[in-house]
Amino acid sequence: MGVPDQLADCMSMAEQHEYLRSRFSRRTMMRGGAVTLGAVVGGAFVPGAIARAAVPTRSTAPSAQKVDGRLVAPFGRHLAYGNDARTEMTVSWQVPVAVDKPFIRIGAHPWDLSHRIGAEIRTLYTPAGVGASADHTQYYVHAELVGLKPGRTYYYGVGHAGFDPAEPHLLGTLGTFTTAPAHKAPFTFTAFGDQGVSYHGLANDALILGQNPAFHLHAGDIAYADPAGAGKTADTGFDARTWDQFLAQTESVAKSVPWMVSYGNHDMEAWYSPNGYGGEEARFTLPDNGPDKKNLPGVYSFVHGNTAVISLDPNDVSFEIPANLGISGGTQTTWFEGRLKKYRAAKDIDFIVVFFHHCAYCTSTAHASEGGVRQEWVPLFEKYQVDLVINGHNHQYERTDVIKGNTVTKKLPIGGTAYPETEGVVYVTAGAAGRSLYAFTAPDSYEGHEHEVDAVASFVNTKDGKVNETVAWSRVRYLDYSFLRVDVTPAPRGHYTTLKVQGIAETGDRIDHFTVARRAK
Repeated sequence: MGVPDQLADCMSMAEQHEYLRSRFSRRTMMRGGAVTLGAVVGGAFVPGAIARAAVPTRSTAPSAQKVDGRLVAPFGRHLAYGNDARTEMTVSWQVPVAVDKPFIRIGAHPWDLSHRIGAEIRTLYTPAGVGASADHTQYYVHAELVGLKPGRTYYYGVGHAGFDPAEPHLLGTLGTFTTAPAHKAPFTFTAFGDQGVSYHGLANDALILGQNPAFHLHAGDIAYADPAGAGKTADTGFDARTWDQFLAQTESVAKSVPWMVSYGNHDMEAWYSPNGYGGEEARFTLPDNGPDKKNLPGVYSFVHGNTAVISLDPNDVSFEIPANLGISGGTQTTWFEGRLKKYRAAKDIDFIVVFFHHCAYCTSTAHASEGGVRQEWVPLFEKYQVDLVINGHNHQYERTDVIKGNTVTKKLPIGGTAYPETEGVVYVTAGAAGRSLYAFTAPDSYEGHEHEVDAVASFVNTKDGKVNETVAWSRVRYLDYSFLRVDVTPAPRGHYTTLKVQGIAETGDRIDHFTVARRAK
């Protein structure tokens, strides 16, 4: 993002932010100034349901000339659960220019959208010279809904002064969402990382929509507006407009499926804030139950049925890409252990799924494994018997055997079953959502094309640099575009409840499947 090579390689994310702000602030402030953005206006739409005011953010942006709202259509709709997935949902969208009085309409039927609730606009300004584009202002709109009914499908439409989705000619713009159930019930979720904007990303979205997931997990490196990734080289290619393309591409799924994101190295954008996440905070509203909303907005958890899901920020512990190394001061790991302890003790939660960007175990020739994750979090995965760990970062599909103590405790062939209560943890790298693919040192080995290799050459990133290792845990490798599907099936107390995990190729073919089983509480 305009930081010289010799500086960017040794600067933290906060230092890059300070450098860019000092370079551009005088011109920017002359053009506009710091503005405080509006908050959501509350209002009832169904008995007991309200819209909660979002926390106003600050952004440096030029004053905007508003146009006739009748000429402006919202786009890029995307959903996210709130802290309670049973009763809270955020609907977010974009408008290409400034509009007046944005709002959402919501109801139990498409013909019953009489309840209108105000929304919040977050303005994000990127001046010319910060990356590749000319001056660019983006307008993100958010409505946080609380007091919803568990397991209920709602219809909604988004609009602003002059554009009312309840008008007959605009009913085609309506969307739906479904809240999490109040009790244990079967459901499906999907996951991947490293999508960006491409035909392959679009194709994966289409396939994911066909799985009918309850929610989707995006394990970091979301849009790639920052193509260099964490300031390792001068990011002259940064282009904020990539987010416009990405959210338009993703809308086909994310308008009806909660799109739960975790932040990767390409999601740190130095211009907007010292931690690099100011842009993401404008674009997404995620659960705010993490340890440090200011520094780690992508760290949170939610519960759907019998499954707890935890999002972590590995930029905080990454030796490979240290721009935000240590930003939490250890609070993330402390919070994470507390959350694991709480969920493992909860009588209504059977499974714990953890997703984040950098890989604990992967044999890619690009990034391979992150030693910071192994050092900080792998012992906690094992102590609290985490059922499934999902990563991105490496652009391929790879799945491990069952691992504990950095060794294979059980070979897990395609179609096999793992028992985390006694055996260990299974790790899946699902980073082939759309960006260019990486490579393996060993041949592909996947369903119908198995090629077992007992020893695979790889490396792990440590505080002292790359350390070579030869591993025995690389069980499935597939070097093409793909995503993950997980089917969760509850069971009566004392019987085995299951996660049935499948790797699905962009072709629709299954490349891997295995089961994680534990006795239901």
